[in-house]
Amino acid sequence: MEVCDLAKRIIVAFIFSPVMLWIMLVPPPLAWTALVCFISAMAAFELLRAVGEEKITLPMRVVTMASAALLPFGSWAGLGMAYVNLLSFVVMAACFWCAIRAYDEGGVKIGFSHVLACLFGGVIIPLALSALVELRRMDHGQYLVLLAVLLTFATDAGAYFAGVFLGKHKGVTKVSPNKSLEGYIGGFVSGVVFAILYGIVASKIAGDSVNLLPLALCGLFGALATEVGDLAFSFIKRQYGVKDYGHLLPGHGGMLDRFDSMMFCGPVVLFIVQCLPVF
Repeated sequence: MEVCDLAKRIIVAFIFSPVMLWIMLVPPPLAWTALVCFISAMAAFELLRAVGEEKITLPMRVVTMASAALLPFGSWAGLGMAYVNLLSFVVMAACFWCAIRAYDEGGVKIGFSHVLACLFGGVIIPLALSALVELRRMDHGQYLVLLAVLLTFATDAGAYFAGVFLGKHKGVTKVSPNKSLEGYIGGFVSGVVFAILYGIVASKIAGDSVNLLPLALCGLFGALATEVGDLAFSFIKRQYGVKDYGHLLPGHGGMLDRFDSMMFCGPVVLFIVQCLPVF
């Protein structure tokens, strides 16, 4: 990494991270929901740009991004599965209609894969990110959503340092050939340790008792989900020859580059803390 890129990365991290944390923790949940809606819409846009080239038309992009922004809002408003089903149908119907019209007119051929990409960007991505909204709405929501977000960073950091200092068995997967078995194990361990330590600190700050079992489970399965999420979106990059999904965050790439792991980790943490309350 060049010095200029490293400087950009550090500057953006110092600016973006505190702002995101403040929005997550201090204002009412609606502020965090608005940020998640923006992140979701941008992630959908970046995905379609990466996989669709010129074949995904403007109406398809608009309806996909609109659905991506509206689904997290529906989670905050408690609109339920009927709302999710409606938006899913709108995206599916609109994109298939665009594909059918393009086929009839003999112009740009929109494939089934492009329709599926719109469904993934307009429904799956925002549904996954909506877990962060749901966590924020729960009792002690500030602590729970912060757990999910920081867990991804702790896992990534643990995997990185374990890979650098202990990594010998590389090539576990061709998607990320430089990552080692020791790095993956380090990510799991750091995830569990972080989640338990986080619970101890959170109990002191909140002045409430904490159940460490769900936290340990969040650490274990959340770390696994984080690493799967990183590999999943790296797989898409390699398949379509993309280095970064975007340049919205200089030095960091786009929203998908920063929040890909959270799309996998967030739903796992939400499920665990709903089954086994932390506080």
